[in-house]
Amino acid sequence: MVFAACWPLCFCAGDRANRIVIGSKNFTEQAVLGEIFAQMLEARTHLQIERRFYLAGTFICQQAILSGRIDLYPEYTGTALTAILKEAPQRGNEAVFAHVKGEYERRFQLTLEPPLGFDNTFAIEIRGDDARRLQLKTISQAAPYTPQWRAGFGYEFMERPDGYKGLASTYSLRFAEPPRIMDLGLLARALTEKQIDLAAGNATDGLIPALDLFVLADDKHYFPPYEAVPIVREETLRLHPEVGGALAELAGKISDREMQQLNYEVDGKHRDLKQVAQEFLHAKGLVH
Repeated sequence: MVFAACWPLCFCAGDRANRIVIGSKNFTEQAVLGEIFAQMLEARTHLQIERRFYLAGTFICQQAILSGRIDLYPEYTGTALTAILKEAPQRGNEAVFAHVKGEYERRFQLTLEPPLGFDNTFAIEIRGDDARRLQLKTISQAAPYTPQWRAGFGYEFMERPDGYKGLASTYSLRFAEPPRIMDLGLLARALTEKQIDLAAGNATDGLIPALDLFVLADDKHYFPPYEAVPIVREETLRLHPEVGGALAELAGKISDREMQQLNYEVDGKHRDLKQVAQEFLHAKGLVH
């Protein structure tokens, strides 16, 4: 968070007239999506594109876009609903998208571009060996074992309305010790190294299959939809409507499986982020 405070408080109009700044949160998927946005805008517009990825979590990105330090970033509808709008989880992808879009426009002068095609819900993960040995498929089935387990969660998950407290209450989860608060990028490895026994990760995490982790089904439907969407400043779209046109071409183009594979290319194979994004856009016929 220190680096956020070091940014200039404002930009002069001339400095930003033909420059678009793309931000992202501080995990791989966000940077991949930010790079996809950047390359699409570079291919479709004559604007200068600046990348400011890994800007910590949801609230830092929200502050950055409200202050004009960034013009757009990837977000998830359920996160916008609960963490930013502070509303209770709701059901239905279309209903949540429409509600969040309306409230963002009314409250923040931000808008949601069409969903990218995948839903990155929270994934309650355990080791594959444990799932097979105990024959577990759902969170409800795992709940009786949690008093002997240690849990690990990200900071936001511990604090947000759709996070730990509601999940624990819904499923009567009790752990052997207070949950460990960990960086999202460390959760999967901590599971495999048996530092923890259950984690709340991301459903599209590329390391889930690679590390033989198992995602327990949310059988009580606790989590809202988390469709990935570009969040954009309305002022940016007013000055540069071509930005909206370029982002709209990505609507529905990324499936859950494709996003998981993109994440794995970066996290699992340690490939260059820009090359992974370029190959994806080329395979979709969006860039040449």
